[in-house]
Amino acid sequence: MIKNKFPGRSLLLALSIALIISGGCAQQAVKQTQEQKPAPIVQPQIEQKAVDILKASSDRLSAARTMKFNAVVFYESPSRPGPPLIYATKSEVALQRPDKLRVITPGDGPATEFYYNGKTITAYSPAENLIAIADAPPTIDAALEEAFHSAAIYFPFTDLIVSDPYKDIADGLTLAFYIGQSQVIDGTITDMVAYETHGTFVQIWIGAKDKLPRMARAVYRNDPAQLRHGVMLSNWKLDAAIPASAFSSSKANKAKRIPFDRPDAIIPPGVNPMAEGAPAKTK
Repeated sequence: MIKNKFPGRSLLLALSIALIISGGCAQQAVKQTQEQKPAPIVQPQIEQKAVDILKASSDRLSAARTMKFNAVVFYESPSRPGPPLIYATKSEVALQRPDKLRVITPGDGPATEFYYNGKTITAYSPAENLIAIADAPPTIDAALEEAFHSAAIYFPFTDLIVSDPYKDIADGLTLAFYIGQSQVIDGTITDMVAYETHGTFVQIWIGAKDKLPRMARAVYRNDPAQLRHGVMLSNWKLDAAIPASAFSSSKANKAKRIPFDRPDAIIPPGVNPMAEGAPAKTK
């Protein structure tokens, strides 16, 4: 074995060769970059396949005279350390078109009950034993909008229970594309579609056979934190008989009556609130 008598010189030689090689590679990379043309700007597109899937799901939902399903809603909220925390609620939903709706939300968080019977909307808080009742318009769509404006009541699955779900999407649709299929959501094959409407980017999983939505995930474009909101949907039952008693509560009617009011924070004079990602139906 021959020992190297000049280790420092060998190191310098190696560094010199490395610099020559890297310099040559850098010059070649610069040359290639200069020769390349600027990448074309990709314009947002609305793919027909994605639109067809959204329309088929909308048609299935709007054609149902009655509907029952469970919705587990999860959303991110900022934390003091920085990374967002995830909170969740569960709602048991029942409706009968055109004028009956019930949403029971046992938790997490304060339990709530919402009833609409075609004449009034009722919000009930079992833990506090408080109830608010107000006159309501004659359709589910109009009642949901009235509940939002009068008491800031909004359900993340509202766009699925209105009379024409696709219309609300199409009114502000700027992007839609088909992603592919999944076999892991709710134990069924789903078609994955992404779309953007009214400044909200949504990815949704829709049953390939039954056309029923199983999961959706949304991010508001104007949210600087890009917090994610999602809902998982299960136990779908369409056109099953629902008794009239399901849309009222004898226990709630005995609770202490309070007026409907928005829980919004009072905004100081001269301060312009930042636009919020309100639901498309209520913008």
